[in-house]
Amino acid sequence: MKRSALFAIALVALIAVGAGGYYASQGEPEAATEAGPAAESAPDAHVDLATLLMPGPLPDQAMGDANAPVTVVEYASLSCSHCREFHDETLPEVKSRFIDTGKVRFIFRDFPLDQFALAGAMIARCAGDGKYFPIVDAFFTQQESLLGAQDPLAWLQNFGKQVGFTQESLEACLSNRELEDNLLEVRETASGKFGVNSTPTFFFNGKIRRGALTLEEFEKEVEALTK
Repeated sequence: MKRSALFAIALVALIAVGAGGYYASQGEPEAATEAGPAAESAPDAHVDLATLLMPGPLPDQAMGDANAPVTVVEYASLSCSHCREFHDETLPEVKSRFIDTGKVRFIFRDFPLDQFALAGAMIARCAGDGKYFPIVDAFFTQQESLLGAQDPLAWLQNFGKQVGFTQESLEACLSNRELEDNLLEVRETASGKFGVNSTPTFFFNGKIRRGALTLEEFEKEVEALTK
């Protein structure tokens, strides 16, 4: 069998057995959706920070000083337009003003809403050290072309090659059932233990904020924790 056919089979398995099977068993995706503009959570909407930061099945992808006074955890889906909005419009300034200056440690966790976000997260994880965030950025940048693609399989193949994969390494990545299961476990923990039901969802030292935050909204949360 040709490798292109094997790749197609691997992607179909990812869709039908992985993400699709997970969503069906959990009653998703209706219970997990994109969030719109940021909305205030209830004043007592907190989770325990130590519990939130406990090691999971995959190492966290983080930026910033581990000893920063504020730890922000974002759960996002690579297919979520509001997540793209935050990463394109707000995160660069957040990085400059808060992450690079030692005020914030920023942790990004995948919460895939569909099979394409799951595939993108797998590609970012397979890429190796130092390449996760650049690939996440590239996926968000090209997100609209994926959602409008007539052949998503071809789109994923092209994207993988753009970010340094060969056909063989891309097939191996998207066929990695252990990685797939670990990503879905991160998502299930977020949903079941931390109340994540939309993307993006942020935790500021455990305080929950939902929706795409503006720079001003992000700054307000950081300032409240550093006064």
